[in-house]
Amino acid sequence: MTPIFFAYFALVSVAAGVLTVALRNPVHCGIALLALLGHMAGLFVLLHAEFLAVVQIIIYAGAILILYLFVLMLLNLKTEERYFHRRYAWYIMGVGALTVELLLVLLASRYGGMKGPATTKAVEAVGNSTAIGILMFSDYLLPFEIVGVFLLGAIVGAIVLAKTPTPSEVRGGDR
Repeated sequence: MTPIFFAYFALVSVAAGVLTVALRNPVHCGIALLALLGHMAGLFVLLHAEFLAVVQIIIYAGAILILYLFVLMLLNLKTEERYFHRRYAWYIMGVGALTVELLLVLLASRYGGMKGPATTKAVEAVGNSTAIGILMFSDYLLPFEIVGVFLLGAIVGAIVLAKTPTPSEVRGGDR
């Protein structure tokens, strides 16, 4: 049953990704992106990475997509609708056939994925979220802290850019 769910999640994810890039209406792109993020969370569930699936839904589908839609509504973009022509269908079928061929070659190669039961047994012993937490705060503590500093810098930069200047700042300040 897992291969059927994987095929469903994979096909819909690829289709939603193509629609996210190909559609002209920004709101339709946002809906396609929401479908993509939801089906990616389904793929994480199939990999027994429930923590990543929940993070995918809460952070990306919840917060980031809503922020994206708020920006779209603030910009008030007026775009014309573009319909698919026949050549787009041929492009999509060609990309799909190439993707299937590359997946078949990858699965037949020796790089088809980790097949060792040692990592699976170690994760099952403590749980997925616990294993991620142990790795994050032991082996990857420095990159985790660096990302935190980068995010703090991004927040400060966004506040500085969003701040509207006062009239005295526009005239050159008090002299």
